[in-house]
Amino acid sequence: MTVKALLFDFDGTLLNTNDLIIQSFMHVLEERFPGQYSPKDCLKFMGPSLKQTFSEITPGEEEEMMAKYRAWNEPHHDELVTEFPDVVSTLEQLKSMGIKLAIVSTKRNAMIDRGLNILGASHLFDVIVGTDDVQNVKPNPEPVLLALSRLGAAKEDAIMIGDNSHDIEAAHNAGVRAAGVAWSIKGEQYLQQFNPEYILQHMKDLLDIVKEG
Repeated sequence: MTVKALLFDFDGTLLNTNDLIIQSFMHVLEERFPGQYSPKDCLKFMGPSLKQTFSEITPGEEEEMMAKYRAWNEPHHDELVTEFPDVVSTLEQLKSMGIKLAIVSTKRNAMIDRGLNILGASHLFDVIVGTDDVQNVKPNPEPVLLALSRLGAAKEDAIMIGDNSHDIEAAHNAGVRAAGVAWSIKGEQYLQQFNPEYILQHMKDLLDIVKEG
């Protein structure tokens, strides 16, 4: 097996949006359900799309809740996100090695672009697949398969990297190898349950994986 393409989740994998997401959920949930949710409770909302999450918490009020979430999230975005160690430098090395790079996210495309601008990494990705591009989000294989199609990459030559169960399941549902990241807010042990082929302790681990194939 060779590695010619790497598909990355965005939130919690390349950009540390954990604090932003938890605070955004807490803001809207505290208003709607005072005292019923803690920041720890919000961990389970990280991974699914906003629509999926709010359809479970507030059925029939998804659009209203998403609007409230975004009304708080967007003005606070830039101040609350941070970079994980060595993300951009590793991506630059991978790009220089001829690896095709894509983002496969359950985030809206405009917000992916905003995060990439903060990282200074917009120029590194050949393909970006966000919620605007698909009918079905991860763990459905559609976003992964669309990214591969746009990259012109074969399943056996690709690895999907993410911080959540949805990333690993989407990869496997698409017939692609998966890598979980140990810096996931849910923890390495949580990700191991979904049997990823790799666990990255550090972003730089990808360099060895690519070289070894």
